[in-house]
Formats: sequence, structure tokens, C-alpha cells
Amino acid sequence: MTGATAAGATQSATTAASNRFVDAHRDGAGALGDRLAELVADPDMFMVAIVAGLTGLADPAYVDGIHAVTPGLGPVLGVRLPLLEAAHRRFRRAARGTSTALTLDVTDRLLRNQIGEIRWFGMWNLERLVATDPERTWQLMRRAAHEAGEWISVDTLAHPYGAGILLDARRWSELEGLVYASSRWQRRLIGSTLATLPHVKLAGARDKGVAMHGLTLIGHLIGDAEPDVQKALAWALRSLARIDAAAVTAFLEKEATTARDTDDGHRAWVIREGLSKLPEKSAALLRGRLEGVRKRPGARSTSRAAAIAVEFSLAGAASRPVHQPREE
Repeated sequence: MTGATAAGATQSATTAASNRFVDAHRDGAGALGDRLAELVADPDMFMVAIVAGLTGLADPAYVDGIHAVTPGLGPVLGVRLPLLEAAHRRFRRAARGTSTALTLDVTDRLLRNQIGEIRWFGMWNLERLVATDPERTWQLMRRAAHEAGEWISVDTLAHPYGAGILLDARRWSELEGLVYASSRWQRRLIGSTLATLPHVKLAGARDKGVAMHGLTLIGHLIGDAEPDVQKALAWALRSLARIDAAAVTAFLEKEATTARDTDDGHRAWVIREGLSKLPEKSAALLRGRLEGVRKRPGARSTSRAAAIAVEFSLAGAASRPVHQPREE
């Protein structure tokens, strides 16, 4: 047996074991969702029940795997995604008539928890809540974005952020305010939200205005040195190309020229990764324009946002009074 064959066999066995585990616990996940819906009015009992219930659904073999693909992830129980989704789906259905205030209180508690699956369960509540109590829900969303320290939480928040923007266009300012964030995870949230926006089941999700706003934000961030931000920006470009391929092509033509003229590897990487949804002829021309432009280890961010952030920092330092020694 070759190494590739052995690896494939191991992967198949792992997948089969995972599927068996999920199938064996699916009914329990649904029952947990029903039980949680009964406890929404009692946040203390709700939290006790969700910790106990998810612990019972956990697969210890999954813990190492999820940490391996999510650097920076804190404590998790090891609940596989299909089971977590099954529990939340039943909870959402059973709690449909529950007041927004009660669900917000419970969601606040969920988002404060240190266990990953419990926080994500709470994040999944936000899309419905942002429609019924936007002010308080946005407070929870901003806090969750500020505290996020890995890509799963950021990308989970992207969907309610997108829903909130589609429900109220003034909320584009929520993303605009993150352009200069020092946290790479908050900057990644911009790209992740733009990437998921076309898939939100609300009116306007595929309007060309979404692409216009999105390309403006990407224009501020492209050139960012952080790989987590770069991946989200490329993802966003692929999604926005489904809405307005012509606008995305024109944007990338301009950025590719900048990348070539300045030998900007950060910018070139995002462009290459964002090409797959463009017409092949356009994609091939852009690849050719970027021939030889590669990322260099340790290269600084070249984005407009990074340059402006440096200017702000320098201006702030210049405006601070210099401490003068006191005369005796």
C-alpha cells in the first residue's frame, strides 16, 4: 500500500467513524434543542442544561482535530458541527414564539461563555434577534466581534452582521468602523461578512449596491499583511463576483496594476485567490499581469487602512505633551 493510499484509507475510516457518531447522537441533539427552548425564561437553568447536554454530545476524538485547524481556539467540548446544528435547529423551531427579550438575555449569557460551541450556539441566535431588537443585538454583536480570537467565531458572526446590514443600510458603518481595527480578527470580519452577504436570505442580498459597498471596503484593506485577513478578502471577491462580475473585474485590474508596479505580494496574493469566479479570459490576463509578484516574509502591510492608521498614530504621538522635568 502506498503512502497516499494509506492516507486515503485512514481518512475514509475517520469519516465513517464520524458519521456513525453523528447518526448515533442526532436524536439526542434534537431533544436537547427542545429542552433548551423550555428553559429560555430561566437563564441559570438554561446554561446548566446546555453545558450538560453538549457534554453528552461531545466526541473526544474531535477535540484535537478542531484545535489543529483553528489556532488560538480556546476550550471546546468536541461537539461535531452537524450535532450542534441539529440542536440549534430544534431550539430555534421550539422557541419561535419566545419573546425577544428572553432570548436576548440567554444569548448574552451564551456569548460570555468560554466554551466555543456554547458561544457559537449563541451567535446563531443573533440573525433572528437583529431583526426584532437591532439596538441591543448590535451591542452583543460588537462585543462578540471585539472578543473573537479565531476564524470560526469571526466567520460565524459574519452571517448576522450581513443580515443586520441588509435590514438597515446604515449599518454598513459597522464594517467601516472596523477598517482601522488593530485586531486582525475584526478586520477579517469585514471580508467574511462581504463573502456571506450574497447568501443571506433577505431582500437586497444580491443587489449591485452590495458589490459597490464591498469593493470600497476591500479597497481599503487589500495589501493587509495578515493571512487571515487576506483569505477573507479573497473569499469576499469571489462572492461579490457572483453579483457584479464586471465591477469586480475592473477593481482587480486596477489593483493588479498597483501590485505589479509596486511589487506588492500581499495584494497580488489576494487578487490571485479572488479570480476563480471571473470569466477565464479576464482571470488569465490578470494572472499574467501578476507574473513574478510574490509575498515576501516579513513584508509590512501596504493597505490604505494601514497607512492611515500609521498617520493617526504619528499624529497622536506628536500631539501628546512631552514630559518636562520639574524644577526643584
